[in-house]
This record gives sequence, structure tokens and C-alpha cells, in this order.
Amino acid sequence: MIPAMLEQRIQQQFFDSADLKYAAAETLTRPIADAVHALVGCVTAGGKVLICGNGGSAADAQHFAAEFVGRFERERPPLAAIALTTDTSILTAVGNDYDFNQIFSKQVQALGSPGDVLIAISTSGNSANVMAAVAVAKAKEMTVIALTGRGGGRMREHLAETDVHICVPHERTARIQEVHLLTIHCLCDAVDLQLMGEQDSA
Repeated sequence: MIPAMLEQRIQQQFFDSADLKYAAAETLTRPIADAVHALVGCVTAGGKVLICGNGGSAADAQHFAAEFVGRFERERPPLAAIALTTDTSILTAVGNDYDFNQIFSKQVQALGSPGDVLIAISTSGNSANVMAAVAVAKAKEMTVIALTGRGGGRMREHLAETDVHICVPHERTARIQEVHLLTIHCLCDAVDLQLMGEQDSA
């Protein structure tokens, strides 16, 4: 590819990502705020957050858990969060002995409690193993925060009014994932704000 064309293509990736973030800001602000309230209610009541997703969404699940258990940008006590994507023995045992679609739902069944939160991440909204985890979470009286794109897919049909749906208004996986990452940072920042108040500027 001619260098000038390559550079133009790279710049266009930045422009497209920025355009989507501007366009999504108004649409997603309210559901992100609703998700913050759900997370704060969960952790202040002694609950925990379980997070699942596949591929890039698995990385997002681990990213969120790291920010909660460690810290985001401010020092605070650790918050309880578990990425269901990290234990290779559980993932391979359940995938081999049962079915790949149960790799997350089995963990939600074992670890989830009423009042906990499940963050279910699927760019298409159609990931069968994520939807199976959602079904178990609902049965266990957990709140679901769904991060999707492409209109929400089939997952939209499985969410109740008490759940939160953060659906990125785009069709391309890369763009959806970029907004999911920004959403995770918004959630972490706002949870810290709700728990600790404004940070001193001095």
C-alpha cells in the first residue's frame, strides 16, 4: 500500500472512533449512570461484580476487574470483582465435560448471590455463553449490566427493566469495543466519585 494511503487509512480510524464517541455520548450517558448506581448499590451492600465476555470482551472483563480490585485513578479500598474469563482449568473443564456455552453460567451459578451484579459483554449481543450467564444471573436475583452493540442482538430480549443495557450504536466490532473500553473507564471513575466524593484539586 502506498505510504500516503496507509497514513490516510490510519487517520480515518481515529476520525471514525472519535465520531462514534461524540455520537454515542448523549445516547449512552443515562444507561451508564444507571449502571453506576447499580454497581454502587452492589458494592456498598457487600456484594460483588462478576464479568464475562469472549475474545476482546474477555480482555475488557479482566480490565474491569483489575480496576475494581486494584484501583482506577484514586487510592481506595479494593472492590469485589471477578472476571469469569481467567481460570483456564474451569474454562477447559466445563467446555470439555459439558459445553462451551456453559463456561460462564456454571461460574455464575457457583459464585453469584442475590444482589450481585453481572456485567455481560458481547459486541453482537448474541454470544450464547454470555446469554446463558445472563439467564442464571436473573434466576439468582442478580442485576445484569449488558454491554453490547449492533442493536443489542438477542440479549436485549433477556433483560428486565431492572437491568441496564449499554448498547453502542454501531455495527463494526472494533468501534464497539473502543466505546466499551471508554464505558468501563466511565463506570470506574463514577463509582469512585460516588464512593469518595470529588477529588481535591490541590
